[in-house]
Amino acid sequence: MTALQGKPADSFEFKKIRYEKYDLRAIVTFDRPEVLNAVDGEMLIELNAAFQDASWDDTVRVLILTGKGDRAFCTGADVKEQASEFIGEPDLYWKWMGLFIECHERLRNIGKPTIARLNGMVVGGGNEFNMSCDLAIAADDIIIKQVGAARGSVAAAGATQFLPLIVGDRRAREILFLCEEIPAAKALEWGLVNQVVPRAELDNAVDAMAAKLIDKLPECLRYTKQQLNFWRDLSWHQTIGHARDWLSIHNLSPEVAEGMQAFVEKRAVDYEGVRKKRGDRS
Repeated sequence: MTALQGKPADSFEFKKIRYEKYDLRAIVTFDRPEVLNAVDGEMLIELNAAFQDASWDDTVRVLILTGKGDRAFCTGADVKEQASEFIGEPDLYWKWMGLFIECHERLRNIGKPTIARLNGMVVGGGNEFNMSCDLAIAADDIIIKQVGAARGSVAAAGATQFLPLIVGDRRAREILFLCEEIPAAKALEWGLVNQVVPRAELDNAVDAMAAKLIDKLPECLRYTKQQLNFWRDLSWHQTIGHARDWLSIHNLSPEVAEGMQAFVEKRAVDYEGVRKKRGDRS
């Protein structure tokens, strides 16, 4: 039985995340502030281990997910890793995508409530981590943004499935098609977050929410969460396998190459050039 129990948080030698457990809380922190807490393959492996441990630890009653520093919660996939390792290598991307999918499966099915502490920009896959949490509390100066259609990817691992459920179909299309920033106040109005507070009050607000969740019956919360997950699970499992393969093959597309290279070179994407390569002379 001991193999199915949680371990001391400091027994994990994580390099890309910070993992803490205290006062019935588990705190997982994206810890790559130098790249705005972007997610690479090693981080995904560490996240999977932390989520599993928190799930198995019966002393943990709530998990809080956040980012290191003040600039970013998480900005999604590490584009430099994607550009250097996965362009033209669909099999490698397929493996990376498997880790990303596993992370979200573990987070959504962790068996206890989760809170996204949004301390900075929430971009792309970072917003998918936000949406895989049950609740979200944001500092009032953060923004949320999906960037796939502007950068050569598709938000097919959470955003396309969950945004219509959270904000409605029309708003989901606006977010995913236009790739524009959503300020915290608008995110609250649209239901992307539960609370928006001044930055100085963020920790107190998250702690208060965690305390309310801890003071509930854990088995009842777990089953309530399982039932609430029905529509998300249905849309996810109907589409995620196809998305994994399509996104892997899509790494051979000139759209991906241009979007990633533009990011690495810190320049605008040459949308007109991409259209011309596709034969669209209009």
